[in-house]
Amino acid sequence: MKILILGAGVVGTATAYYLHRQGHNVEVVERHSSAGMDTSFGNAGGLCPSFAAPWAAPGMPLKVLKMAMQADAPVRFSLWPEIDRMRWSLQWLRECSSKRFLVNKLRMQRVAHYSLSCLRSLMEETPIAFDFHPGGVLQLFQTPAECEYGKISAAALTEFGIPHHLLDQAGATGVEPTLRDARITIAGALHMPADASGDSHAFCQSLARWLENEGVKFRFDTAVGRLLTEGGEAVGAETSAGVLKADAVVVAMGNQAPALLAPLGIKLPVYPLKGFSITAPVTSTEHAPNMSVMDEHNKVMISRLGNRIRAAGMAELVGHDLSLKLNRKDKLIRVVRSIFPNGIEYDQATFWAGLRPMTPDGPPILGSCGVKGLFLNSGHGSNGWTQACGTSRVVADLVCGRPPEIELDGLTYERFQR
Repeated sequence: MKILILGAGVVGTATAYYLHRQGHNVEVVERHSSAGMDTSFGNAGGLCPSFAAPWAAPGMPLKVLKMAMQADAPVRFSLWPEIDRMRWSLQWLRECSSKRFLVNKLRMQRVAHYSLSCLRSLMEETPIAFDFHPGGVLQLFQTPAECEYGKISAAALTEFGIPHHLLDQAGATGVEPTLRDARITIAGALHMPADASGDSHAFCQSLARWLENEGVKFRFDTAVGRLLTEGGEAVGAETSAGVLKADAVVVAMGNQAPALLAPLGIKLPVYPLKGFSITAPVTSTEHAPNMSVMDEHNKVMISRLGNRIRAAGMAELVGHDLSLKLNRKDKLIRVVRSIFPNGIEYDQATFWAGLRPMTPDGPPILGSCGVKGLFLNSGHGSNGWTQACGTSRVVADLVCGRPPEIELDGLTYERFQR
């Protein structure tokens, strides 16, 4: 079949790989000049299936309201009235109970652990390199309340059979010795040894080059105008390079997907959550962390990417605004320096902002959306890098008419139509 993939971020590029591997004629359309230039460019780098959890969590609404009163709060939202944000926020609020959190976390766990397995297989089948580091993830708690949240997460991990360890301060330092220099109070930690980290931008670039050499066509600098249907069936897309026809179309356009799908009557509940990141060179491997560390108190993920450190966090509900705010850069540097004061050249840190395509409940939206030949690989939120290979393998199987290797319950558009 001729398959048209819209979007060449980590999700679209991985989808191209799995469909090409299954023998299809694949063409990828991307508005930027190369792969992985949007949300995939500067994300946290964590490949953290054990940590995968919805933003809609118990106590989060109150926490967000409290943080909104702080000058440099990690979570902020615009008071300017916007229908899409208001609708999304109401859906999100309904998902913030303990019961819904556990259901949604288990759904995300299911696809995320499958995804890391798929990524490891992809690494064996291709020569691509992207600073992969299998060092595990350590989630740090600074208050007793955060430790209680860790116990809820640990219960979900236990139910799913995922290896993990609840630790005290001494245990956390034993797992990550560089924490001995930390200037914060470590009330406890949750260690997830099966997780990893890697550079998603490097992954996209390297995999796209390999796929092009394998015969996959990438149309860069090409904007998608609208989807084309005939008799209720997707037949291609209208682009700045002209009309492109196909037997099936996969939409992997992140935050641009809702507007593209709306004319077809598909109301995709995906809203951008703005995040920021810094990337700084490591000057001493003895003092820089060896694994990914999540500071739960400030919602900042810190990952080791080769000879660099990437720190990402914050969540702003401000629409599609990508402006850089220096106070956010300063905040990230302060947070990381309070945990790892040595071994990192903070004065040389580069700054970036991106938009996470977030569903209100957390899990992505995969597969059919009611239009024959049209498939979704959307709404991965802050777990796009973690879930990309798994969701792409699932969607590729669905395009080919084969049952996926994991259950799709709670991972499709159908859950928002009920």
